[in-house]
Amino acid sequence: MKEILITGANSYIGRSLAKWLEDSPDRYSVKAISVRDDAWKEKDFSVYDVVFHAAGIAHVSTDPKMEDNYYKVNRDLTIEIAEKAKNEGVNQFIFMSSIIVYGDSTSDKRVIDKNTVPTPSNFYGNSKLKAEEGIKPLENDDFKVAILRPPMIYGKGSKGNYPKLAKAARKLPVFPDIDNERSMLHIDNLCELIRLMMENEESGLFFPQNSDYVKTSEMVKLIADVHGKKIRLTKIFNPILKLTGTKIGVINKVFGNMVYEKSMSEYKEGYRIRDLRESIAATELEREKV
Repeated sequence: MKEILITGANSYIGRSLAKWLEDSPDRYSVKAISVRDDAWKEKDFSVYDVVFHAAGIAHVSTDPKMEDNYYKVNRDLTIEIAEKAKNEGVNQFIFMSSIIVYGDSTSDKRVIDKNTVPTPSNFYGNSKLKAEEGIKPLENDDFKVAILRPPMIYGKGSKGNYPKLAKAARKLPVFPDIDNERSMLHIDNLCELIRLMMENEESGLFFPQNSDYVKTSEMVKLIADVHGKKIRLTKIFNPILKLTGTKIGVINKVFGNMVYEKSMSEYKEGYRIRDLRESIAATELEREKV
């Protein structure tokens, strides 16, 4: 029986992982806590085998007034929790970083490989990178540190751009057909990888993604198909979108290019339990039940 502590009890990833592991009550005992106040400092970490740290500020803000808070939560809190975990005998610390440490997507093809140096373009990305740099030195033979840099995560209840695209797929008669490539990760694939990493007591950097890259327009069409809707893909808007893409952040996020080289994301055990079509169907059909 592995004893697992999840920080970020109200986070999407934290909730999803807790539910995933709780489906195997004979193998995992899971406790999820909030770290928004200082109560966590009084908690006894020594009873846990793994601390999975999902707490953090996830959505990018360009407001300079928010910068200090990003570093306080994403960097300082991460390091402080990792130090407590190590000092109290936890075997493994798993940190949710992000592909955002490599900067923004681009209008041209962009492939990240193992030699790509992180170049954060905002304080969200930099705060995640600084957290990584703060916890890596804590690792030793008795304290494993594993860092995940996932791309955009989607699934039932996810936030960010996916729900907006899903709404567009259900409502719009046409959608721009731009040839882009994005790495994405369904929440079930992520949760299964984390479970395997806990079982194998992994350490190091991990770059999970779905088996296939995603073209935004094809994903929107898949979503529409699940709902029995007809949506026509058109290239008529492409010149305008390509011209404004790098200037308007939301367009760049939706139609930009940013992928991990595929071999980076391989693992010794299979964690991709859903392909793109299956993951879209699972996400949208579950959404309809709510």
